[in-house]
Amino acid sequence: MRAALKTVDQVTAGEALAVDFAGSELLLDPAGVAYFPAERMLVVSDMHLEKGSSFACRRVYLPPYDTAATLARLSAMTAKYDPTTIISLGDSFHDDEASARLGEDAIAAIGAVARGREMIWVTGNHDPSPPDGVPGQSVEMLATGRIVFRHIPEPAETGHEICGHLHPCARLVRRGKAVRRACFASDGARLVMPSFGVFTGGLNVRDEAYAGLFDASRFRAYMLGQNRVYPVGAGDLRSD
Repeated sequence: MRAALKTVDQVTAGEALAVDFAGSELLLDPAGVAYFPAERMLVVSDMHLEKGSSFACRRVYLPPYDTAATLARLSAMTAKYDPTTIISLGDSFHDDEASARLGEDAIAAIGAVARGREMIWVTGNHDPSPPDGVPGQSVEMLATGRIVFRHIPEPAETGHEICGHLHPCARLVRRGKAVRRACFASDGARLVMPSFGVFTGGLNVRDEAYAGLFDASRFRAYMLGQNRVYPVGAGDLRSD
């Protein structure tokens, strides 16, 4: 929810952290996207568009602004990096019918983001079917170069993988004060993306759901600050 209150200036002003991933420079942006400069490829995950309307269908009423706010953030990231390819790593929509509930403004916003670019929708557990009425192609997974892009981490993957699904966050305690932030989670071979949607929560990287996904000796949680990304080693992280 806090992300929905950020202005476009705040979203675009952050300084990305450059890391090596599969032999390529990868920029981890404090807004929660990843960008490969050489390939001009932007990666985003777990937008959960139309989550508010999905809850409303069950008579749970949330402020109906999540889709507009999330797409405004995506538009800002597109303007910042000017990618030729955008990969959305699944759960782009909160349920399998969510794309059909998009309003005209949302469809226009997606169209503006995708115009002149390759837009790839990786299917997720929330949205296993291709979206309706939006530009781009839908795939179950994507292998390009040395990297496999999929929604749910595959523990058996032996190469390099970028995925989403788990909404990673990290908790750090310093001088008696605790900070809990969304994060990128990586050991250099696998990168789990933070969720990008403004109505999404997070799962602590010390949760058992992450067991077996990372080499602990090389693991880093790249915590999202307002203007920077902060790498934190496994030994400094705390459970909730």
